[in-house]
Amino acid sequence: MTAIFGVPIQAFLGQLLIGLINGSFYAMLSLGLAIIFGLIKVINFAHGAQYMMGAFAGYLLLKVLGIGYWPALILAPLVVGLVGAAVERLALSKLYNLDHLYGLLFTFGLALALEGAFRYYYGSSGQPYAVPSLLSGGYNLGFMFLPKYRAWVVLASLLICLSTWLLIEKTKLGSYLRAATENPTLVRTFGINVPLLLTFTYGLGAGLAGLAGILAAPIYQVSPLMGSNLIIVVFAVVVVGGMGSILGAVITGYMLGILEGLTKVFYPEASNIVIFVVMAIVLLVRPAGLMGRDG
Repeated sequence: MTAIFGVPIQAFLGQLLIGLINGSFYAMLSLGLAIIFGLIKVINFAHGAQYMMGAFAGYLLLKVLGIGYWPALILAPLVVGLVGAAVERLALSKLYNLDHLYGLLFTFGLALALEGAFRYYYGSSGQPYAVPSLLSGGYNLGFMFLPKYRAWVVLASLLICLSTWLLIEKTKLGSYLRAATENPTLVRTFGINVPLLLTFTYGLGAGLAGLAGILAAPIYQVSPLMGSNLIIVVFAVVVVGGMGSILGAVITGYMLGILEGLTKVFYPEASNIVIFVVMAIVLLVRPAGLMGRDG
C-alpha cells in the first residue's frame, strides 16, 4: 500500500510520529495540571509559565554555570518545583477556603507576572538550546528521518507519566495525598502533616511542568511565550480526559496529539481547532470528561 485515503503513506506515518511527539508534551503538562486540580482543587493557570521556567532554568544553568543537559534535566524541574512549593506555602494556601475562582485568578496573575518578567529581561525572541551530543543525529525509518532527541522525548514522557501515575495511585505516599484532600481532619489525627502534603503536591505538579520545559527546550526555542502558546491546548486536553483524572489526562494527551497530527494530513485547515472541537463534543455528551467522575 502506497497511500491511505489518497495520502502518501510516508506523509501519514510521518505526521503520526509528529503527533506522538506533540502528544508527549500534552500528556506531561496535562499530568501536572490533573495532579494539582485532582488533589488540591486549584485550576493552575501558572502551569504554562512553570513549563517556560523549566526551559529557562536549563538555559541559564548552561549559560551561567556551564551545567550541561543531563544534570539540568534533574536540577531544572527541582528548581521549578521548589519555587512552586514556595508559592503554594506563601500565597496559594491562603485561598483554599475561598471559591476556586480565587485560585484561578491568582495563578493567572502569577503567569502574567512571570511571563512579563522574563520578557523584560530576555525579550520575546527565542533562545537556542543545543541538543545533547549523545542524542544528536537520528534514525532513517524509510518514510522519514527521526531525530534521536525526539525519540528520547517520547520514551522519557512515557516513563515520567507511568512513574507519576504509580506514585499517586499505588504507593503509601499517594494514598496519603489523596486522603489529605478528601478528609484532612481525619488524616491529621494520624499525625500526618497535611499542609506539607499539599505543598508537596503543588510542587510536584510544578516540577512536572518544569521537566516538560527542559525536555522541550532543544526542540522549541526557549521563549517567555512558549507556555502561553500551549497552556490553552493543555487545558482542553485535561477537560476532555476529565478534570482531576490523572490517567485520563495522560491517555487523552497522547490521543489528541496523534489526532492533531493526522488532521494535518487529511484536513490541515482544521488542525489548530480539532482538539477544541473534540472538547466541545465530549462536554456535550459527557460533561465530566472521558474518565472523569460525575458529581
